[in-house]
Amino acid sequence: MKVLAFDTSSKALSLAILEDKQILAETTINIKKNHSITLMPAIDFLMTSLDWTPKDLDRIVVAEGPGSYTGLRIAVATAKTLAHTLNIELVGMSSLLALVPYQQEGLFVPLMDARRNNVYAGFYENAKPVMLEAHLPFERVIELIKGASQVTFVGEVGPFVEQIQEHLPRTNFKETLPNAANLALLAWDKEADSLHDFVPNYLKRVEAEENWLKNHTESGESYIKRL
Repeated sequence: MKVLAFDTSSKALSLAILEDKQILAETTINIKKNHSITLMPAIDFLMTSLDWTPKDLDRIVVAEGPGSYTGLRIAVATAKTLAHTLNIELVGMSSLLALVPYQQEGLFVPLMDARRNNVYAGFYENAKPVMLEAHLPFERVIELIKGASQVTFVGEVGPFVEQIQEHLPRTNFKETLPNAANLALLAWDKEADSLHDFVPNYLKRVEAEENWLKNHTESGESYIKRL
């Protein structure tokens, strides 16, 4: 099986092409640049480097969220368009799981900085969730894992290192970037998603919608229709 996988849920763009679980090509671009500009040229570059055409692909794997609202919309729209046009499988995987090193033991807690000391957090052992991913205050994350042993924070840990060292001094932490190749490998035996029903997993409403809903909870009026 030939797989194209990508993640544009954060500042970094991660892209990989695999065949029968072998990584043939991958790239990571970790600069602040619009993914709508970089994603398709990066895909084209890797495909051309392998002398492949889009028709060679059997499956698209995409990071479905949580993360940047704009980044997720770009990724999901691109993945759905490619899968539909090529009539191939589409599989969505967690953007948080893309931050976890492949085949590692112990509890891994991937983080994405959601501002104001809030995070998108996952809780994984052997790539399996032990708690639901959530948008949480970082203080709550600390409470949830205080009793666990062999814990490693990964992902966007930089803004939270001081709190980790203060409250969980024996806990490991490591800044990691998304890894699309890992996502492809973890998704290898997963059933394809419904192309028609596939949408990003934001985990949290956009701030504008939350503010609007504070004053319209009883009206029954749709935020989307209102706009």
